[in-house]
Amino acid sequence: MSYLGIDIGTSEVKAILTDDAQTILASSGVALPVSTPHPGWSEQHPEHWWQATLDVIAAIRSAQPLAFSGLRGIALSGQMHGATLLDERQRVLRPAMLWNDTRAFAECAELEALVPESRAITGNQAMPGFTAPKLLWLQKHEPALFRAISKVLLPKDYVALRLSGEDVSDMSDASGTLWLDVARRDWSERMLAATGLSREHMPRLVEGSAVAAQVRPALCREWGIAHAVLLAGGAGDNAAAAVGLGVVEAGAGLLSLGTSGVLFAGSDGFAPNPGQGVHAFCHCLPGRWHQMSVILSAASSLAWVARLTQSNDIGELVTLAESVEARKAPIFLPYLSGERTPHNDAAARGVFFGLSTEHGRAELAYSVMEGVAFAMADGNAALRSAGTRLTEASFVGGGSRSRFWAQLCANASGLQVLRHDHGVAGGTLGAARLAQMAVTGLSPAQVCARPPVQATVAPQPSGALDERLARYRRLYPLLREEFAGAAATAR
Repeated sequence: MSYLGIDIGTSEVKAILTDDAQTILASSGVALPVSTPHPGWSEQHPEHWWQATLDVIAAIRSAQPLAFSGLRGIALSGQMHGATLLDERQRVLRPAMLWNDTRAFAECAELEALVPESRAITGNQAMPGFTAPKLLWLQKHEPALFRAISKVLLPKDYVALRLSGEDVSDMSDASGTLWLDVARRDWSERMLAATGLSREHMPRLVEGSAVAAQVRPALCREWGIAHAVLLAGGAGDNAAAAVGLGVVEAGAGLLSLGTSGVLFAGSDGFAPNPGQGVHAFCHCLPGRWHQMSVILSAASSLAWVARLTQSNDIGELVTLAESVEARKAPIFLPYLSGERTPHNDAAARGVFFGLSTEHGRAELAYSVMEGVAFAMADGNAALRSAGTRLTEASFVGGGSRSRFWAQLCANASGLQVLRHDHGVAGGTLGAARLAQMAVTGLSPAQVCARPPVQATVAPQPSGALDERLARYRRLYPLLREEFAGAAATAR
């Protein structure tokens, strides 16, 4: 039998095909465009996700026709929080508002005023990237469209609808909407009502490793498959990456440098700390939860500075950064799209502090990589304030290709950073594992082993880095009011 794991990312749809031994038989990826029609807005059209999904499946089928013919299960992971709005005929009403869209910042305060107990229910502060505040924004600014809404789906769940015809989501992805009672693992009617919605607007919920639906027979026939193919519940992207790297038990950690940056800690219970901007979500496995600290611009910050300096080869840029003496580089605040943990500030923006005529692209690249590492150190501090004590974290995401970045993260956070053979494929591998569990009934202990550790990167104490981290932490409080004033002027 074979299993397909598909990740509906922000910059790319990726997929892998695995067998019962979890050998990766084929992989494919298709890039996605992101639209920013106004400052602070971030949108994608759901049709792009669907077409890219069909393209990666076609590529995998072409590469491994025999193995693909034995396909028994599919699971999806995906970017979280995106508001995908459908009418009663399942037609998309507007481009999806994504996780890094910050237009609904004012609605966050309104939502918490409407439901004073919202943090206790959801385990999280209301943040503009979450789904519920976006619906309050739509009520105000696009009221006719709001009245036409029949279903609100998350990005991966829209693709699941196209694959199966079923409106279904999993607990981990639903946790990021602010409509889920995270402790009870069920929709909160109180939170839904505050945004003018009801259960009828929501997909049904299943665990990520459970059977959610069957793939449409017409699609199976098109792919040359005569038997039924099951669709698992799937997962939000970080929960899926955790499953792919065996981060399923309490105390296990994951450090992801993708478009965003995440420090993920497994938990066997609901342990919120919303005051520090820590997310408390359901895991995609039954009876498990997790905490996350999140920054909105991680590897995307390095891609941005590569464009800024007209560097076509990011690998070459990283090599240049490795030669920089830290004390001679500016300090970078990686708040290009606002920030979540620990500041929860949609108005925050990126800053290079200490620029001079001596600085070139090497110093800028180093500063960006270091600034992201410092943000992950802030995330670890926020988790510690919630009582979570990580000692090590598996490294995943595009940034995990760089050992140098792993060392910076280890030095700044004090964590041992584990690099894995399949670290970059964590989300798709996790989705394939969820599909395998749904089809076979195997337990997480049987399926979710940690992939081989390629290298363990231990923290190396550095007084110079500690001084730079301290200065980095002093800069944001000094600039907070200026960020707010600049944002008010721009509106």
